[in-house]
Amino acid sequence: MKRNIPDSTVSLGHPDYATLTPIADEITRRASGSDALAAKFSAMLRQCIDDVIMTPKTGRRSYDDLEKTEKTYIGTRVEIELRAMLRLPKGRLDTVILGHDVDIKNTMGSNWMIPTEAVNHPCILVAADEVRAKCYLGLIVARPEYLTLSQNKDAKKSISAQGFANILWLLLHHPYPHNFWRTVPPDAIDRIFSGASGNLRMAALFREVQRRPITRDVVEAVAQQQDFMRRIRSDNGRGTRDHLAREGILLLSGQYDAPLIAALSLPKCSGSAFISCRPASQTQVDLAAEHGITLNPPPHS
Repeated sequence: MKRNIPDSTVSLGHPDYATLTPIADEITRRASGSDALAAKFSAMLRQCIDDVIMTPKTGRRSYDDLEKTEKTYIGTRVEIELRAMLRLPKGRLDTVILGHDVDIKNTMGSNWMIPTEAVNHPCILVAADEVRAKCYLGLIVARPEYLTLSQNKDAKKSISAQGFANILWLLLHHPYPHNFWRTVPPDAIDRIFSGASGNLRMAALFREVQRRPITRDVVEAVAQQQDFMRRIRSDNGRGTRDHLAREGILLLSGQYDAPLIAALSLPKCSGSAFISCRPASQTQVDLAAEHGITLNPPPHS
């Protein structure tokens, strides 16, 4: 997305203010508030993109690795997921909000392609910037004067440089999660996925990526097995936690081990995330033992 986006002129007195403001309020209400909207929307975008990249199955780590048809599908997936997230009905265009036919447009680039049937209708504008890990959610009435003169072979037009000022932003330059696999070295990814079983792959994941929260989705993708949550815990010496403990590595759950995570000064974990570390001192080993986790052998032995 463009780095320099003009300030929105959509305020009291703007010709689209009376149309867009109630729609923005309705979207925020349906998401249970602006903070919840930001959290749900950014997580939804990350999931839509990662589910198409499919790193564990394909070895691809980037949106740029996708086929053209896959990139197009992301837009369709975002439309479906956004409607589901906001509990919006299907409409003559993509949805209906407060009696308005509304189109949903998604881009991974710097602009949106507006079809002829959406002209003069409100549009929800969605964008993800994978390089900077920023996301965008805006509203515009796709008036002809906001669009470019040129069009593509399907008669779709983009929003003009001046037209950007007529976007009412709900989220602008908002951070969203990086693609996890873009942050892991390629040789580490190879070691993670070389494991012949889910347990071995999960153990390699937490061995290679320590002192950093790892979401349940990433763990599930690496495990590629239905009972991965049982396997990740101690399992009569066979679980992922057991494998790592024998190497002197702690594997902790954000849900069950939050006090120990805090005591070890590790980054805060959500309830559905996990984090691993190799204790740096006997004091940290003793802390783990006080919380019921024994390392065998202890580090440096």
